[in-house]
Amino acid sequence: MGADGDPMAALDARMRVRVIEGLRVADMSAVPDINAGNTNAPEGNRCAGFILGTA
Repeated sequence: MGADGDPMAALDARMRVRVIEGLRVADMSAVPDINAGNTNAPEGNRCAGFILGTA
């Protein structure tokens, strides 16, 4: 993930792959700041919100 102006960032802030339209990455390894707790449930909910347009 990276800022909009970062040419080296593969993903935008909404987990979309920059060069392939319609493709998202739902993986915590893509997030720059990972918390110390269980990351499976929050990541699933966040990505589902992006896809459904509710996040």
